[in-house]
Amino acid sequence: MAANAKPSNPIVLIPARMKSERLPDKPLAPIAGEPMIVHVIRRAEEAKLGRVAVACAEQEIADAVRAAGGEAVLTDPGHPSGSDRIWEALLKLDPEGKHDAIVNIQGDLPVLDPAVPRATLALLDRAEVDIGGPAAPIVDEDDITNPSVTKPVVAWEADGSRGRALYFSRATVPYGPGPLFHFIGLYAYRRAALERFVALPPSPLELREKLEQLRALEAGMRLDVARVDTVPLGVDTPADLEKARKILEKQ
Repeated sequence: MAANAKPSNPIVLIPARMKSERLPDKPLAPIAGEPMIVHVIRRAEEAKLGRVAVACAEQEIADAVRAAGGEAVLTDPGHPSGSDRIWEALLKLDPEGKHDAIVNIQGDLPVLDPAVPRATLALLDRAEVDIGGPAAPIVDEDDITNPSVTKPVVAWEADGSRGRALYFSRATVPYGPGPLFHFIGLYAYRRAALERFVALPPSPLELREKLEQLRALEAGMRLDVARVDTVPLGVDTPADLEKARKILEKQ
Protein backbone atom coordinates (compact mmCIF):
# COMPACT_ATOMS: atom_id res chain seq x y z
CA MET A 1 0.00 0.00 0.00
CA ALA A 2 2.63 2.49 -1.09
CA ALA A 3 2.17 6.21 -1.47
CA ASN A 4 3.10 8.29 -4.49
CA ALA A 5 5.73 10.53 -2.92
CA LYS A 6 7.90 10.91 0.14
CA PRO A 7 6.14 12.42 3.18
CA SER A 8 6.09 16.19 3.38
CA ASN A 9 4.42 16.81 6.76
CA PRO A 10 5.30 14.18 9.40
CA ILE A 11 4.24 14.17 13.03
CA VAL A 12 6.03 12.47 15.93
CA LEU A 13 3.70 10.68 18.34
CA ILE A 14 4.86 9.23 21.65
CA PRO A 15 2.52 6.65 23.23
CA ALA A 16 2.71 6.62 27.02
CA ARG A 17 0.85 4.83 29.79
CA MET A 18 1.27 4.50 33.53
CA LYS A 19 0.84 0.71 33.73
CA SER A 20 4.17 -1.12 33.61
CA GLU A 21 4.75 -4.40 35.42
CA ARG A 22 8.46 -3.86 36.01
CA LEU A 23 8.46 -0.09 36.56
CA PRO A 24 5.04 1.31 37.50
CA ASP A 25 4.31 4.95 36.61
CA LYS A 26 7.51 5.12 34.60
CA PRO A 27 6.51 8.07 32.31
CA LEU A 28 6.60 10.27 35.43
CA ALA A 29 9.80 8.80 36.89
CA PRO A 30 12.05 11.77 37.74
CA ILE A 31 15.29 12.13 35.81
CA ALA A 32 17.49 15.20 36.24
CA GLY A 33 14.58 17.18 37.61
CA GLU A 34 11.99 16.33 34.96
CA PRO A 35 9.64 13.40 34.29
CA MET A 36 11.03 10.82 31.90
CA ILE A 37 8.33 11.54 29.31
CA VAL A 38 9.57 15.15 29.09
CA HIS A 39 13.07 13.94 28.23
CA VAL A 40 11.59 11.78 25.47
CA ILE A 41 9.80 14.85 24.11
CA ARG A 42 13.10 16.75 24.10
CA ARG A 43 14.84 13.98 22.15
CA ALA A 44 11.97 13.93 19.65
CA GLU A 45 12.17 17.69 19.25
CA GLU A 46 15.93 17.48 18.71
CA ALA A 47 15.30 15.20 15.72
CA LYS A 48 13.60 18.20 14.03
CA LEU A 49 11.09 16.08 12.13
CA GLY A 50 8.04 18.24 12.82
CA ARG A 51 5.22 18.44 15.33
CA VAL A 52 5.64 16.36 18.50
CA ALA A 53 2.79 15.16 20.72
CA VAL A 54 2.27 12.56 23.44
CA ALA A 55 -0.60 10.05 23.17
CA CYS A 56 -1.46 9.63 26.86
CA ALA A 57 -3.41 6.81 28.46
CA GLU A 58 -3.88 8.78 31.70
CA GLN A 59 -4.51 12.37 32.73
CA GLU A 60 -1.40 12.46 34.96
CA ILE A 61 0.85 12.07 31.92
CA ALA A 62 -1.00 14.76 29.99
CA ASP A 63 -0.67 17.15 32.92
CA ALA A 64 3.09 16.57 33.15
CA VAL A 65 3.56 17.05 29.42
CA ARG A 66 1.56 20.28 29.33
CA ALA A 67 3.32 21.63 32.42
CA ALA A 68 6.59 21.29 30.47
CA GLY A 69 5.13 23.09 27.45
CA GLY A 70 4.49 19.97 25.40
CA GLU A 71 1.43 18.84 23.46
CA ALA A 72 -0.64 15.96 24.80
CA VAL A 73 -3.84 14.16 23.89
CA LEU A 74 -5.78 11.66 26.00
CA THR A 75 -6.51 8.26 24.48
CA ASP A 76 -8.40 5.14 25.53
CA PRO A 77 -6.38 3.42 28.29
CA GLY A 78 -7.55 0.05 27.01
CA HIS A 79 -5.65 0.06 23.72
CA PRO A 80 -3.79 -3.22 23.18
CA SER A 81 -0.78 -1.59 21.52
CA GLY A 82 1.06 1.65 20.95
CA SER A 83 0.03 1.56 17.29
CA ASP A 84 -3.64 1.68 18.24
CA ARG A 85 -2.94 4.48 20.69
CA ILE A 86 -1.14 6.67 18.18
CA TRP A 87 -3.86 6.12 15.57
CA GLU A 88 -6.51 7.42 17.96
CA ALA A 89 -4.25 10.34 18.86
CA LEU A 90 -3.67 11.13 15.20
CA LEU A 91 -7.40 11.23 14.47
CA LYS A 92 -7.92 13.62 17.38
CA LEU A 93 -4.96 15.87 16.61
CA ASP A 94 -5.26 15.87 12.83
CA PRO A 95 -8.78 14.95 11.65
CA GLU A 96 -8.17 16.80 8.37
CA GLY A 97 -5.36 14.41 7.40
CA LYS A 98 -2.63 17.05 7.02
CA HIS A 99 0.10 14.85 8.48
CA ASP A 100 1.07 12.25 5.90
CA ALA A 101 3.55 10.29 8.02
CA ILE A 102 3.80 9.31 11.68
CA VAL A 103 6.96 8.59 13.63
CA ASN A 104 6.17 6.43 16.66
CA ILE A 105 8.76 6.92 19.43
CA GLN A 106 8.29 4.86 22.56
CA GLY A 107 7.84 6.82 25.77
CA ASP A 108 10.70 5.05 27.58
CA LEU A 109 13.64 6.29 25.46
CA PRO A 110 14.90 9.35 27.35
CA VAL A 111 18.45 9.16 25.94
CA LEU A 112 17.48 8.40 22.34
CA ASP A 113 19.91 9.64 19.71
CA PRO A 114 17.86 11.97 17.44
CA ALA A 115 19.66 10.44 14.46
CA VAL A 116 17.68 7.21 14.94
CA PRO A 117 14.18 8.62 14.24
CA ARG A 118 15.66 10.69 11.40
CA ALA A 119 17.09 7.57 9.76
CA THR A 120 13.79 5.78 10.29
CA LEU A 121 11.68 8.45 8.63
CA ALA A 122 14.16 8.62 5.74
CA LEU A 123 13.13 5.07 4.80
CA LEU A 124 9.82 6.49 3.55
CA ASP A 125 11.65 8.52 0.89
CA ARG A 126 10.96 5.56 -1.38
CA ALA A 127 7.36 5.39 -2.48
CA GLU A 128 7.11 1.61 -2.22
CA VAL A 129 7.88 1.55 1.52
CA ASP A 130 4.91 1.49 3.89
CA ILE A 131 6.67 1.30 7.26
CA GLY A 132 10.23 1.88 8.45
CA GLY A 133 12.14 0.81 11.54
CA PRO A 134 15.76 0.80 12.76
CA ALA A 135 18.06 -2.04 13.78
CA ALA A 136 21.56 -2.19 15.23
CA PRO A 137 24.13 -4.99 15.14
CA ILE A 138 24.05 -7.29 18.15
CA VAL A 139 27.28 -6.93 20.12
CA ASP A 140 26.32 -8.65 23.38
CA GLU A 141 26.51 -12.43 22.92
CA ASP A 142 23.73 -12.95 25.45
CA ASP A 143 21.36 -11.06 23.15
CA ILE A 144 21.84 -13.63 20.40
CA THR A 145 19.67 -16.16 22.24
CA ASN A 146 17.63 -13.72 24.33
CA PRO A 147 13.95 -14.02 23.29
CA SER A 148 13.33 -10.45 24.48
CA VAL A 149 15.56 -9.23 21.64
CA THR A 150 13.73 -9.10 18.32
CA LYS A 151 15.90 -10.18 15.41
CA PRO A 152 14.99 -8.99 11.91
CA VAL A 153 15.81 -11.02 8.83
CA VAL A 154 16.69 -8.34 6.29
CA ALA A 155 17.57 -8.35 2.60
CA TRP A 156 20.26 -5.70 2.99
CA GLU A 157 21.24 -3.52 0.08
CA ALA A 158 24.83 -3.50 -1.18
CA ASP A 159 26.01 -0.67 1.08
CA GLY A 160 24.42 -2.25 4.16
CA SER A 161 22.66 0.93 5.26
CA ARG A 162 19.12 -0.27 4.67
CA GLY A 163 17.14 -3.25 3.49
CA ARG A 164 13.75 -4.89 3.22
CA ALA A 165 12.49 -6.88 6.21
CA LEU A 166 11.62 -10.46 5.31
CA TYR A 167 10.80 -11.74 8.80
CA PHE A 168 11.14 -10.99 12.51
CA SER A 169 11.71 -13.52 15.27
CA ARG A 170 12.59 -13.93 18.92
CA ALA A 171 14.72 -16.88 17.86
CA THR A 172 18.30 -16.60 16.62
CA VAL A 173 17.90 -15.84 12.92
CA PRO A 174 19.15 -15.98 10.27
CA TYR A 175 21.12 -19.21 10.64
CA GLY A 176 24.80 -19.41 9.72
CA PRO A 177 27.80 -17.08 9.95
CA GLY A 178 27.30 -13.36 9.69
CA PRO A 179 26.02 -10.42 11.71
CA LEU A 180 22.77 -10.54 13.66
CA PHE A 181 20.65 -7.47 14.36
CA HIS A 182 18.55 -6.11 17.21
CA PHE A 183 15.36 -4.49 15.94
CA ILE A 184 14.47 -1.29 17.77
CA GLY A 185 10.78 -0.64 18.52
CA LEU A 186 10.52 2.69 16.76
CA TYR A 187 8.51 3.12 13.56
CA ALA A 188 7.74 5.50 10.75
CA TYR A 189 4.39 4.90 9.02
CA ARG A 190 2.76 6.41 6.02
CA ARG A 191 -0.61 7.58 7.21
CA ALA A 192 -2.44 5.19 4.89
CA ALA A 193 -0.24 2.32 6.07
CA LEU A 194 -0.98 3.00 9.75
CA GLU A 195 -4.69 3.21 9.01
CA ARG A 196 -4.56 -0.13 7.24
CA PHE A 197 -2.37 -1.74 9.88
CA VAL A 198 -4.59 -0.95 12.88
CA ALA A 199 -7.65 -2.20 10.97
CA LEU A 200 -6.09 -5.63 10.41
CA PRO A 201 -6.72 -8.44 12.89
CA PRO A 202 -3.71 -9.98 14.63
CA SER A 203 -2.06 -12.40 12.22
CA PRO A 204 -1.10 -16.04 12.90
CA LEU A 205 2.65 -15.38 12.94
CA GLU A 206 2.15 -12.27 15.06
CA LEU A 207 0.30 -14.32 17.65
CA ARG A 208 2.90 -17.09 17.56
CA GLU A 209 5.99 -14.88 17.86
CA LYS A 210 4.21 -12.12 19.81
CA LEU A 211 5.65 -9.56 17.39
CA GLU A 212 3.25 -6.97 16.01
CA GLN A 213 5.31 -6.13 12.91
CA LEU A 214 4.65 -9.59 11.49
CA ARG A 215 1.03 -8.51 10.97
CA ALA A 216 2.25 -6.00 8.40
CA LEU A 217 4.46 -8.52 6.59
CA GLU A 218 1.72 -11.16 6.46
CA ALA A 219 -0.60 -8.56 4.94
CA GLY A 220 1.91 -7.87 2.17
CA MET A 221 3.02 -4.48 3.45
CA ARG A 222 6.62 -3.42 2.89
CA LEU A 223 8.68 -2.71 5.99
CA ASP A 224 12.21 -1.44 5.44
CA VAL A 225 14.96 -1.38 8.06
CA ALA A 226 17.64 1.28 8.59
CA ARG A 227 20.94 0.19 10.06
CA VAL A 228 21.98 2.33 13.04
CA ASP A 229 25.02 2.11 15.30
CA THR A 230 23.61 1.24 18.71
CA VAL A 231 20.43 0.17 20.47
CA PRO A 232 19.08 3.08 22.56
CA LEU A 233 18.62 2.54 26.27
CA GLY A 234 15.01 1.62 26.95
CA VAL A 235 13.88 2.19 30.53
CA ASP A 236 12.04 -0.95 31.62
CA THR A 237 13.43 -1.60 35.09
CA PRO A 238 14.71 0.36 38.11
CA ALA A 239 18.26 -0.46 36.98
CA ASP A 240 17.57 1.03 33.54
CA LEU A 241 16.20 4.13 35.22
CA GLU A 242 19.40 4.58 37.21
CA LYS A 243 21.46 4.26 34.02
CA ALA A 244 19.36 6.95 32.35
CA ARG A 245 19.71 9.22 35.37
CA LYS A 246 23.49 8.90 35.32
CA ILE A 247 23.62 9.76 31.62
CA LEU A 248 21.29 12.74 31.75
CA GLU A 249 22.51 14.18 35.03
CA LYS A 250 25.96 14.58 33.46
CA GLN A 251 24.59 16.70 30.62
